[in-house]
Amino acid sequence: MRILYTVSEVAPFAKTGGLADVAGSLPAALARLGHEVKIVMPRYAVVNGKRWGLQPRDEFSLRVAGKDYPFSIHAGRLPDSPVEVLFLENDRLFDRPALYQENGVDYPDNMERFAAFSRAVLEVPRRLDWSPDVLHGNDWQTALIFVYRRFFLANDPHFRKTGTVFTIHNLGYQGLFPGGDYSVLGLPPKFFTPDTMEFYGKVNLLKAGLVFAGVLNTVSPTYSREIQTSEFGFGLEGILSSRRTYLFGILNGVDYQTWDPTHDAYLSQAYGARTLKGKRICKEALQKECHLPVKDVPVIGMISRLTPQKGLDLVMDVLEDLTRLNLQLVILGVGDASVHQKLKQAVRSHPDKLSVHLAFEEPMAHRIEAGSDLFLMPSRYEPCGLNQMYSLRYGTIPVVRKTGGLADTVVDATPSNLQEGIATGFLFEQSSSHELLTTVRLALNIYREKDLWYRMMRTGMAADFSWDRSAKEYDRIYQKAVGMAEV
Repeated sequence: MRILYTVSEVAPFAKTGGLADVAGSLPAALARLGHEVKIVMPRYAVVNGKRWGLQPRDEFSLRVAGKDYPFSIHAGRLPDSPVEVLFLENDRLFDRPALYQENGVDYPDNMERFAAFSRAVLEVPRRLDWSPDVLHGNDWQTALIFVYRRFFLANDPHFRKTGTVFTIHNLGYQGLFPGGDYSVLGLPPKFFTPDTMEFYGKVNLLKAGLVFAGVLNTVSPTYSREIQTSEFGFGLEGILSSRRTYLFGILNGVDYQTWDPTHDAYLSQAYGARTLKGKRICKEALQKECHLPVKDVPVIGMISRLTPQKGLDLVMDVLEDLTRLNLQLVILGVGDASVHQKLKQAVRSHPDKLSVHLAFEEPMAHRIEAGSDLFLMPSRYEPCGLNQMYSLRYGTIPVVRKTGGLADTVVDATPSNLQEGIATGFLFEQSSSHELLTTVRLALNIYREKDLWYRMMRTGMAADFSWDRSAKEYDRIYQKAVGMAEV
């Protein structure tokens, strides 16, 4: 099967978050199943052509809403994979210091940028004379592909039998823009209605994908059900419920080539389920790096955007309570300036209990996963989450809210699950600081029961969340999408 996978960021070329990790891993897993996969993404300033050995392939120009957009195609490869990556270059749109925003402010022309990109994606198969069986888009930045295909290329032979799949990675980010800017899309008024792309007077790009793609999916089974409710649907629960027959939940995977303590180059000592002594060495190294006392107390790690979605407000509500417990807390992430200031003050008050790193550093993230005993993810909602799956592989027991992918990947330490030897972490139901604190206290109690704790660690380390497993599920929905296109 030939798959055209289009996305706004791909690791290791350009990354702002977990979307890039997915896009850098899933296509390679699909290729291992025998599919021919091509990725199309923008060529941002950060994409170094010499470093990645990019080669020019073609040039073309598009006219959208009366404006000309010249593009050039540059080709490279995913590292250690046969997957071809095709970069669409337009300096005016993408030669900028960042991908979507600078200094916390979105680029004002983001709708135009990704509209032009989406229209250009559809030219790639035509320029290469390569007809995809499946056109797979991801998040709002690529949602217009399905509208443009319907409006401009419905009878094009390159797409006549192409199935379409649209993945929602986080429904909270919808690509909302002023309704008055709709004209820059070059689409007729019939596509700007409540049944299509209009959303309370605004243009909603993500909604375009929900309406016009054949098959929809999101990144965990539980999240696929949650987004059909008012609590998690962000105003789109009605359309998602109406399309539930074509909506699937496929859990994201983990790249175990990158995230595995047995061969992680960022760690001071490799370790595995049979060599847990190395984890103790990693814990001591983390304590030293974080200027915390080196002693045998539970270390809780947290790697997150410091935002309410991730439950940072719950952590801040009980931070003083946590510092009174026999533990150490290491936080890595960035967020609101007010949160930064509160955390800095807390570090000054409790330097022996708390270490905060207001940045995102990949090496440090690996060392926190390896050196922590517990990993905290109190998210209000979490489409999938990756860090809880990393934590399991690193023998770091997650404490998470029971939502989205967290509920699908962590087996709660109930008495019966502990007795059966299947527990891998601790879950709490309500988005409540009281429940968070109560669950942490429970985890600390079990931490003292070393035999039980080590069994939980080893059970989690044996869990398989590989991309090869997830790729087989994508293969299934691709077959469904192709079947719909052939009807």
